[in-house]
Amino acid sequence: MSPQARDSVHCGDSGIPMTLQDAFNSARGPVLDGRSEDDILDLLQTAEIVETGLHPDGSNYVFIVRFETNLGGEVPLLGVYKPQSGERPLRDFPRGLHNRERASYLLSRILGWPAIPPTVIRDGPHGEGSVQMFIHADAEETYFTMRDDQSDQFESIAGFDVIVNNADRKGGACLKDADGKVWAIDQGLTFNPYARVRTVMFEFCGHPFSAGLVDSLKRLRPRLAPDSTQDTGLDPDPEPHAGFLAEFKSLLSEDDIDGLRDRIDTILEDGVFPMLDEYYNVPWPLV
Repeated sequence: MSPQARDSVHCGDSGIPMTLQDAFNSARGPVLDGRSEDDILDLLQTAEIVETGLHPDGSNYVFIVRFETNLGGEVPLLGVYKPQSGERPLRDFPRGLHNRERASYLLSRILGWPAIPPTVIRDGPHGEGSVQMFIHADAEETYFTMRDDQSDQFESIAGFDVIVNNADRKGGACLKDADGKVWAIDQGLTFNPYARVRTVMFEFCGHPFSAGLVDSLKRLRPRLAPDSTQDTGLDPDPEPHAGFLAEFKSLLSEDDIDGLRDRIDTILEDGVFPMLDEYYNVPWPLV
């Protein structure tokens, strides 16, 4: 990262200055003091963005931002800011990839899998875009280095990519934090029914979906019906995540939702990961 920073960061009680670059490189994130995921969403949505740095590795303009918060510790809360104004035109996706980032996060909250960092849509220095909590991860770890030891965490990511039709699951879009948790990032190229799945996760092809993933898809599917606004009675809680689901539907086109329904129906009927072509269904670069 090459932070275009205005000044140094002073965090916590020590008064030790920490630059945006140092915060970016920190092995661990800020002290969250038991804050819930919804609390983090609120911080991402409302906290002032006080420092911005351009991330050089994105195909679009991607920025690392620092928020003004009262969190403890020396490391500030950072976010990954992807403004719509920084998107380059794509042949198979309309503008507004930030909506798909948020929709992916909402769907992961509704399903309970996979682990996607808290993500919001908000205004920033370069206009509206998605802002996702920055994950402090081991830069040496990718899907290719972790897949033998973390296969249980990767099944939910691979299954999610199937249902959202992810066209960009690179090996570097899986991050392992200091506690060993694997996070899925970069969900901007999702839900388009006319794109093709591109992934590096071929190990699951032809394998059955685990029962837990299938059960959550069974609970979700009736709620995706065009006229579904009430609970279907399939879940003991009245319309869990009703607000998330309503927002999720508002972010996508009807064709996008139709495609999602069709892919879930296929999984519920067949119960296995689809077979993919190792030449046709891969992203580039692989990491």
